[in-house]
Amino acid sequence: MVAAMAPEVTSTFDATAAKAAFGKKIKQDDLKIVEGIGPKIEGLFHNFGVKTWKELSELPVAKCQEVLDSGGKRYQIHDPASWPMQAKMAYEGAWKELVEWQDKHKAGKF
Repeated sequence: MVAAMAPEVTSTFDATAAKAAFGKKIKQDDLKIVEGIGPKIEGLFHNFGVKTWKELSELPVAKCQEVLDSGGKRYQIHDPASWPMQAKMAYEGAWKELVEWQDKHKAGKF
């Protein structure tokens, strides 16, 4: 008898913890929580089928750049190097660490 494989463990989104860290209500899988991603860039990622923090966290930076390039020249100025890492923190519920990282790297400026 073959045992069924366990379903993949998904993060359990804690809206209260996210709100406590950010000081505002956070929706699950809102890509705009990532520093540098706004509504239009989030739309570009959605066009590529990337709609969750987990999906973004697993995306190579080169693919993130490809998504940006698809939007034209105005999006090429953005640097997506940290986006998968930030998305991973969100997916894993590391809200305090994400806020601290973003405070140190406001608007992508190091």
